[in-house]
Amino acid sequence: MTGQGPDTPPRPNTPAAAGAQGASGTHAAPTTHGAHAGPGPLDRAKLFAARLHAARVRPYLATALFALHVVESRRVPTMGVDRYWRCYASPAFVDRTPVEELAGVWVHEVSHLLRDHHGRGDRVARERGLSGPAERLRMNIAADMEINDDVYGEGLARPGGAVAPETLGLPEGQLMEDYLRQFRLGPRLSDLAWLDCGSGADGLDREWELGPDGAHGLSEQERDAVRFRVAQGITGRPGNAPKGWRRWADEAFHPPQPWRELLGAAVRSAASGPGAGEDYTYGRPARRSASVPGAVLPSLRRRPPRVSVIIDTSGSVSDAELGSALLEVAAISRAVGGRRDLVTVVPCDASARFVHTLCRAEGIPLTGGGGTDLRTGFTRALRARPAPDVIVALTDGQTPWPGTRPPCRTVIGLFPRHHQGHAYDETNPEYVPDSPPAWARVVDIGS
Repeated sequence: MTGQGPDTPPRPNTPAAAGAQGASGTHAAPTTHGAHAGPGPLDRAKLFAARLHAARVRPYLATALFALHVVESRRVPTMGVDRYWRCYASPAFVDRTPVEELAGVWVHEVSHLLRDHHGRGDRVARERGLSGPAERLRMNIAADMEINDDVYGEGLARPGGAVAPETLGLPEGQLMEDYLRQFRLGPRLSDLAWLDCGSGADGLDREWELGPDGAHGLSEQERDAVRFRVAQGITGRPGNAPKGWRRWADEAFHPPQPWRELLGAAVRSAASGPGAGEDYTYGRPARRSASVPGAVLPSLRRRPPRVSVIIDTSGSVSDAELGSALLEVAAISRAVGGRRDLVTVVPCDASARFVHTLCRAEGIPLTGGGGTDLRTGFTRALRARPAPDVIVALTDGQTPWPGTRPPCRTVIGLFPRHHQGHAYDETNPEYVPDSPPAWARVVDIGS
């Protein structure tokens, strides 16, 4: 972070005032010239040379980089993007910034759009009741940390003001939603009050943006097509992309399917049902305490639900299905508000040995390969403390089921199996597994 210099505008003393300041979280705070009257027209040749450099060192992002439409703006202090894939650039900022650093800003800004930080910011705001420019500033900082931990190096210069996880003493490799829970605005973050990457970073419209009816914006279908082409480029040559981009491409490359929406809806329904995520607390006495003089009665309060995911790792489940299961785990964490710390994973074949807390999906060891008895997985999940409010079992169905209903809501995701010509048990071709129990909500995965 650069300090406040003689030609740097005063920064707000309170986080709430931060929403009207600055533009990009990848470089130092703007100067007075960048925020107001610039020295001349936008140097498009320099800006486009920087974009060309960015495309050369990050070829898998070229489609997205060249899909951005540049808008000259003296109201944006540095550079920013809106959700319609317009890139706003200050002439003064472009003049004073080296081409190598401008290339890094290009990649940073387009990363916000590819990773749907505007849509995710809107969802987080609704789910967690966040509002106001101060909370959107926190989202912008968290989104920047998701991007900046692996975007620079290998031909792409890291600007001096880039906000990375180590800036706040946080671990690398997490998502915006994870970082958002781990810090609050305060005096130590006053140097970030100017940071503003536009509505493309957090979903909050800015006064200097053209909005949905402005010229040169991309339609929703065009935006999806750009993301798909970028994901194709990353999955085609995965060795050239950082782990964070490969994780993004794995999710983006799989088009939304009705069963995924059904699975998410089933989990949300189970998590919001009576008894799920509810507990008594004395932190706020119950209203009926007034009718019982001399006694303080606890009130019933909702808390975020805990979800335990049992993954069938038996020999009858393919590697592709295990990979799909990991994607479902990530979708399940989003279905319950992004609280990964409240999601656990239990790999299970004929036995279940470990319960893994969900930090990153790619870090979960899916060991197994033997027979199948998910009853042991249910037992292991229910023994965890604190106990789960919802159990999700991802399986091909070739398993005996618990004889009694678990004391929590249950969702079963079934991988597709074709009955005709398929032997469920090589030693007994006539064997057909029991259907899932009636007390579970069943969703057919991939159908």
